[in-house]
Amino acid sequence: MRAPASPAGRPLPPNPRVSLAACVFTLALAACENGGTVKPEPPVTGRSNAVTAGSSAAATTPASATPSAKPSAAPAAPRKLCADTAARQAPKGALKTAAAPGATALPASLSFGVGKWVWVNLWAAWCGPCKEEMPRLQNFQSRLRNAGVMIDLAFVSLDDDERQLSRFLEAQPEAGVRASYWLPEGGGRDTWIGALGVKDAGNLPVHALIAPSGQLACLIQGAVEETDYQAIADIVSAKR
Repeated sequence: MRAPASPAGRPLPPNPRVSLAACVFTLALAACENGGTVKPEPPVTGRSNAVTAGSSAAATTPASATPSAKPSAAPAAPRKLCADTAARQAPKGALKTAAAPGATALPASLSFGVGKWVWVNLWAAWCGPCKEEMPRLQNFQSRLRNAGVMIDLAFVSLDDDERQLSRFLEAQPEAGVRASYWLPEGGGRDTWIGALGVKDAGNLPVHALIAPSGQLACLIQGAVEETDYQAIADIVSAKR
């Protein structure tokens, strides 16, 4: 179809409404040919758009999304030792001994007040915590001696069954506890441990630090922990 001509014979300029209608008609025709779906133009993915999107996302992040720092926990207070220890003289009286075959024999008596510290450990072969802490006590004694403290470590068993005690000592390694003093039931046991302030022989282990003067300096009811070393070192380093 030819465009209408002016009276002078020249073609008239295109009508905007006619042009718009023609465009709509053309798009509709293309949609029909493609199954009725008109694919939109792909979005612009240039660098400027990507940077703008990233900046926008960061700006819209709520402040509450930032995790807050947790308050630090207060350090645990050191365990207090010897809190209820009353000043008293160390016990007196003979003690029996027990040893594994081939072990070094213990002195005939346990002496106090002879110018050195004596760490008495009341234990029994049936007491799990007692046996667990024995290597720790030996390590503590070695460290204290290396630091210049004159201190002996005396294990005093409260076992009633001599066979159970003997089996335990025999099963120990060469560097373990293979000999011990022994306070069986009766025979002055209650008097001896009562002098330390111990009332219940079944509540083991118990530790008594006897000063070089022969006086009880510290009584610890229960097992000694690894973190107790410094507190014990401070006690036996004091002049008494």
